[in-house]
Amino acid sequence: MVNDSTRLSAQDWARAALEAIANGGLAAVAVEPLARTLGVTKGSFYAHYRNRDELIAAALAEWVRTHGAEALADFAAISDPAQRLRELLTVVVQAVQPLAPSVHLSLLGARNDPRVRDAIRQVNQARLELLARTYRELGLPPDRATSRARVAYAAILGLLHLAQTDPDAPHPAVLADEATAIFLPS
Repeated sequence: MVNDSTRLSAQDWARAALEAIANGGLAAVAVEPLARTLGVTKGSFYAHYRNRDELIAAALAEWVRTHGAEALADFAAISDPAQRLRELLTVVVQAVQPLAPSVHLSLLGARNDPRVRDAIRQVNQARLELLARTYRELGLPPDRATSRARVAYAAILGLLHLAQTDPDAPHPAVLADEATAIFLPS
């Protein structure tokens, strides 16, 4: 429970909304349950947002910020493309936890919502651009680098999807080693 002297920020609400989205999609973003979860009154919400739509927009912007180009900057700065790909695959695949909720997968259920479609497009584009750039730097021709990036990204999303329902998945480190062996050209 948040005590009276603690004020939640708009970002606190956006992060709570993202957690709700991960667990139940856009429909799970509702002010009263979020206020209960955060241990505050609805008044805290209205100090930051006029309505639920503003909260959803803020949550999607936070997701894009924390999972798109800005979040990939440290990887993009790695000069050796083989090391970049190895580290990227390792971090991403090790982050996939069995039965863990996923904002990305939950958003797919609302992909016809223009706000959601745009957020997913931004995150996918940033990830695919970094992967394609990495494959080009590893010597693949541009068309092949783009195709390889799509296949690698699809495999990562597939692992994320499988983790939603597979409590017996191999340890993430094992999966990261396999992903690196498959997607890092020798």
